[in-house]
Amino acid sequence: MSRYIRFDCAGLRMTSSSRTWAVLILVSGLSLGTVHSQTGDTFPNYVPLLSQIKAKTPHIDPKKGYVVQQLKPEVYMITEGAYESAFATTGKGVVLFDAPPSFAPHIIQAVAETTSEPIVELVYSHLHVDHIGGAGLIQKQFPNLEILAEDGTADFLREMHDPHRPVPTRTFKEHYRLTLGSLTAEMTLGHWHTPEGDLLISIPDKKVLIAIDAFSSGATPFMGLDLTMNMHEYLKFYDQLRAMDFDVIVPGHHSTPAGRDDLEIAQSYVIDVYNTITRILAEDHQALKASAVQRYGENSWAVASVLMNSEINQCADEIKGRWINRVEGVDIWASSHCHTALVYAEWDVGTR
Repeated sequence: MSRYIRFDCAGLRMTSSSRTWAVLILVSGLSLGTVHSQTGDTFPNYVPLLSQIKAKTPHIDPKKGYVVQQLKPEVYMITEGAYESAFATTGKGVVLFDAPPSFAPHIIQAVAETTSEPIVELVYSHLHVDHIGGAGLIQKQFPNLEILAEDGTADFLREMHDPHRPVPTRTFKEHYRLTLGSLTAEMTLGHWHTPEGDLLISIPDKKVLIAIDAFSSGATPFMGLDLTMNMHEYLKFYDQLRAMDFDVIVPGHHSTPAGRDDLEIAQSYVIDVYNTITRILAEDHQALKASAVQRYGENSWAVASVLMNSEINQCADEIKGRWINRVEGVDIWASSHCHTALVYAEWDVGTR
């Protein structure tokens, strides 16, 4: 636990408890260097969008603001270029999976372009507002809308009293089979992303999966390995997906549904991040630690910050060198990915 502050300074005798809080507070503060306000003249020099990513991106009419893609018969995806939602026609009404606020005003129109069936049910993949914050608009148009979620998400939303995220009308634990007309959707609770719970949604007969905020097609995960609060489960989730029978995944971002090749690339990237930071943590950092102690003396947080930032930066540089031309976002998010992996490797797995 105290690898970063295991040193002696005159007059400094930290207890085990104080060492623990020192480093944990440092981690919770995302000690990745000082953040300054920026103007256009000081923006980072990120690489342009990769040509292979551009080629896969669907055209979205700016006047319309969204596009509907048919994934399989009766299964569709809506996107405005950044977020993704899915819906299925059933013969007895439309089941909608998530309602991102970024294009929520267009969802009803998008569904109406595809089918005359009304939206009768909305499924929450998880609690994050950027994926379900448009649910209130849908409910206003369809007051009898059924909203389905797992118990942890429902409990959280009851505390929030958020009109944009109405409390589910129906909940479940662990697993639920949604059947309506021609649709059978299997929902399994996971914890790869949020503590409250995430849904892995499968439409088996169509070989479609909905796995929101796990990865993106052709891109790295978002900051912090897609904001995962449980990297242990996040790493295992990739194997869970690979073991399933599917043709296409709706991952929630980047406007492009994912295939098995995209999943393989995403898993390889995440494993590389973890293996890289693990190797770096095992290296000898005594010289750097001694220099930091000489500079900062009894300021143990400063020493911890120097060591962590050095390890994170080394990890990010290596990851950029291997992945910058393969997937989008490496130069943007690699440092945060290495940070998340460091926390997991150092405090959850532990040195061996």
